[in-house]
Amino acid sequence: MQVTETLNEGLKRGYKMILPATELDDKVNAKLKEAQPDIELKGFRKGKVPLPLLKKQFGQRVLGEAMQESVDDAMKAHFEEKGERPAFEPDVKMANEEWKEGDDVEIELSYEALPDIPEVDLKSLKLERLVAKADDASVDEALNNLAESAQDFKDRKETVKSKDGDQVVIDFVGKVDGEAFDGGTAEDYPLVLGSSSFIPGFEEQLVGVKTGEEKAVTVTFPEEYQAEHLAGKEAVFDCTIKAVRKPVAAALNDELAQKYGAEDLNALKEQIRDRLEQEYSGAARAILKRHVLDQLDEKVSFDLPPSMVETEAKQIAHQLWHEENPEVEGHDHPEIEVSEEHTKLAERRVRLGLLLAELGQKAEVEVSDAEMTQAVMNQARQYPGHEREFFEFVQKNPQMRQQLRAPIFEDKVIDYVVELADVTDKDVSKEELEKSIEEMNDE
Repeated sequence: MQVTETLNEGLKRGYKMILPATELDDKVNAKLKEAQPDIELKGFRKGKVPLPLLKKQFGQRVLGEAMQESVDDAMKAHFEEKGERPAFEPDVKMANEEWKEGDDVEIELSYEALPDIPEVDLKSLKLERLVAKADDASVDEALNNLAESAQDFKDRKETVKSKDGDQVVIDFVGKVDGEAFDGGTAEDYPLVLGSSSFIPGFEEQLVGVKTGEEKAVTVTFPEEYQAEHLAGKEAVFDCTIKAVRKPVAAALNDELAQKYGAEDLNALKEQIRDRLEQEYSGAARAILKRHVLDQLDEKVSFDLPPSMVETEAKQIAHQLWHEENPEVEGHDHPEIEVSEEHTKLAERRVRLGLLLAELGQKAEVEVSDAEMTQAVMNQARQYPGHEREFFEFVQKNPQMRQQLRAPIFEDKVIDYVVELADVTDKDVSKEELEKSIEEMNDE
């Protein structure tokens, strides 16, 4: 196949490929001869069908296959010869749309080539890794928060009125049009005021009641209420207040620890310390990763495929727009304009993405089957009851598998870079670590 370059501008490439009619005909004949021994037609023994008859019978179908194979082979040879890789699927189309059998085939090939990535001396990177330990004060603070979340309730004096956040123990009978309805009656029901666990407007009317008081609570069931016979109806609940209780933090003792699976209070404190230090370690790694990416970004400069930058910029603009307009769930919205800031961020992401991919390839970084399975399992937990369907979806969807693989691959490449870089550990307090995270997020 004859190949002529028509465009070489930056990373944009264009070529005209001509497949002579004689070469195409030879390929068709070769394919027919290869299949001839297995073909049997009426009036001919198997393998004895004449080639002209085979060409008349199957020529058009074989012609299409031969043409596609010729183009694929020519593209493969072209990329091997040039040592280039396309950033996206190349655009291939016939130039002579009026083509008929016997004519040469003219093909137009265009693509954007991936750039050559410059070498980076990873040992020249100087990084600081923050190390924060969980001190006793942090552990005690977390323990007290845990005790508050596991709060108990203690009886108030009978003369004290209920407040928002209190628990009231009530008997109630609900009526619609003066008739009690199924499911509207309970005894000794513990209701936390402000929990929004009852019909809108119910809990608010029990703020200010006292033990022993009787209260008629009037509410209207929502129009979309699940029980159709009650939807939109006004109801009156006759309530008897049997107790008013104030919230109190659970006692810090072995019993509390055992509720959370620890043997005793000291063991719970150690669990909390370990969890806090895992959180600190995760935050410190995020900061270290940002520093790695920042330094790599400063050290490399190369041409970027325009289409990759444009696609990434549009995705960034779209994502940020939805973050600013959370009430819009679908994509039925005006076209989102890509700003200079979006494009600048896209250039950084594309540049670092290509660099990390190159570093990972040279270092032979791989994502194992076990790591992929764990990633799929973690994602599947977001769809309780539909885990099997999610697994099947991932198996059939290469793009989804790539989305799950990409962050694992990136983290492993970052680990590889950190291993070679000059890293200094720096002890910091929790407050200093939090400040560093805030500064990173503000950039």
